[in-house]
Amino acid sequence: MQHGRSALRPKGAALAVLLALLFACVSAALAREPTRPVLVIEIEGAIGVAAAEQLEKALMAARERDATALVVRLDTPGGLVSSTREMIKAILGAPVPVILWVAPSGARAASAGTYLAYAAHLAAMAPGTHIGAATPIALGAPPAQPREPRREGEPVPAGDAAERKVLNDAIAYLRALAQLRGRNAEWAEAAVAEAATLTAEEAVAKGVVELLAASLTELLEKAHGRTVRMAEGEGVLSLRDRPIETLDPGLRLKILQAIADPNIAFILLLIGVYGILFEFWNPGTFLPGIIGGIALFLALAALSVLPVQTAGIALLLLGIALMVAEAFTPGIGILGLGGLAAFIAGAFFLFDPTAADFDLRVAWPVLIAAAGMSALLLMGVLGAAMGARRRRVVAGAEALIGAEGRVTAWEGREGRVLVQGEFWDARAEHPLAPGTRVRVKQRRGLVLDVEPIEEKAS
Repeated sequence: MQHGRSALRPKGAALAVLLALLFACVSAALAREPTRPVLVIEIEGAIGVAAAEQLEKALMAARERDATALVVRLDTPGGLVSSTREMIKAILGAPVPVILWVAPSGARAASAGTYLAYAAHLAAMAPGTHIGAATPIALGAPPAQPREPRREGEPVPAGDAAERKVLNDAIAYLRALAQLRGRNAEWAEAAVAEAATLTAEEAVAKGVVELLAASLTELLEKAHGRTVRMAEGEGVLSLRDRPIETLDPGLRLKILQAIADPNIAFILLLIGVYGILFEFWNPGTFLPGIIGGIALFLALAALSVLPVQTAGIALLLLGIALMVAEAFTPGIGILGLGGLAAFIAGAFFLFDPTAADFDLRVAWPVLIAAAGMSALLLMGVLGAAMGARRRRVVAGAEALIGAEGRVTAWEGREGRVLVQGEFWDARAEHPLAPGTRVRVKQRRGLVLDVEPIEEKAS
């Protein structure tokens, strides 16, 4: 009996060691689990190439850091259709759950923002925000009277075939996202067909978004434990007590986001063109040329990510060419005025409004201010040129015409005169006495035609 008990002791000790190791492993795993962060990015302003690249980089960072979720804080009036679709594809194939949060109070998720909210794995809004108005801008304003709810399969009674095609495509796209995420598909259709909008509280009540959260902490607390549908299957959000990391988009994306605005791009283009023109008009000053070159390259960078039209680019190039020609041609301003007109027309037709769900045009106040400034500048340059023409020539051969001198030697109708400190051979219609004051009438090679200056009686 004593021998049996002594035999069990090593086994009991080994079991205790194994249990201790198991407990240590579980404790280490539990200790490591909360270190998986929640990443946060902020997208503010129009959706464009910069926003799409920012989301793509954030998803890559989430994969590399094994993040538990990515929160996108959104405030947008709409954006480019191509960039919006790229972002939706990225969200649908995201390696981590994407929580879209319309915040802070006063923010909106209009047009493209509505599509992004429906695509997100979980959608939330802060109090005082709104969502909706997702009608494609190419269709113009929504009808004055709300349409009756359309039954499934019934064609949309609006506009011609092309308009119905665009509208039906937008509705189908948003309904597909609504069905994928289990959200209100009927209101999604109204957001497109009737430009319907909802406040944050209404959106939660109608099942357009899942949560109402005033702060990021409240958002994570309410989202904790919810089930979301990922590309590879369903998953449960574990967000409580997670470290929060806000990803900075970087200087490059900030600059791209700032200049990728039609008004900013046009102003930069205007500064670039006139900076270079000033350098042509005043060679050697360098500063206008440097500023103009930098502004022009920034404008070209902005135009490379914006949907531009060939006609607008052609008119802009024509306007620039005519204004440069005016700088080198001693004309009366016709080329400059024609260049100004072509440049302004090019700015008006520069961007393709159908490529975005918001008004993608240079604002009229900017166009009018640019036209007025350009007109004043051309008038000033033209006035200076006309004044320079009327001024007496002070250099070269023509500068001697009208100059006064004195006869130093004379014989018959020819002699020598001293004009502007130089001795010249001269001719006159009548003999002149040495010391007579004369005025130059004409220059013929190295010989001056002169006439005497009548002395006034004192």
